[in-house]
Amino acid sequence: MAGHGAPELNTVDAAGLSLGIVATRWHAELVEQMLERAQAAAKACGVDEVTVAHVAGSVELPVVAQALARRHDAVVALGVVIRGETAHFEYVSQSVTEGLTRVALDESTPVAHGVLTVDNVAQARDRAGLPESSEDKGWGAVVAALDAAVALRDINRKNRTVGFA
Repeated sequence: MAGHGAPELNTVDAAGLSLGIVATRWHAELVEQMLERAQAAAKACGVDEVTVAHVAGSVELPVVAQALARRHDAVVALGVVIRGETAHFEYVSQSVTEGLTRVALDESTPVAHGVLTVDNVAQARDRAGLPESSEDKGWGAVVAALDAAVALRDINRKNRTVGFA
C-alpha cells in the first residue's frame, strides 16, 4: 500500500465487541511488535475481550482466523512474508490473502489482513510500528477490523428495528 489516501482512523468506539488476533512465529521480533501495537489499539478502542493465538507461519493464519471469527466480532491476522528468490512468496501471499478474505465472507466477520508482504526486512521494519517506523500496521489492522465490526453492529441493529412487528 502506498500509504497516501489512507483514512484517518485513530480509534473507534468498540466497547462491547470482542477481538481475536492470530500472529505468526516467523519474524518473531517484528510480529511481536505488531501484536503489542494491535493489543494497544484494542485497548484504546475499548475492547474488553481479546484472544491471542500463535501459529507457525502465514499459511496457517486463515484456519485459525476462521476459528476466532466464529467466536469474536472481529479478527486480525498478523505476520511478515519477505520476498525470496523463488515463487514461494507469491504462493504464500496469495494463499493468505484469499484465505483471510474467504473467512471474512464465510463467517460474516471482519478479518483484517495485517500480514506484511515486503521485499526485504527494512520494509517490514518500516511498517511494524517500531519507534522509527513510518507505519503501524498492527494498530491500523485492529482499528480497521473494529471499524467494520461497528458498522456491522449498527446495520444489524437497524435491521431489527425496521419492518413489521
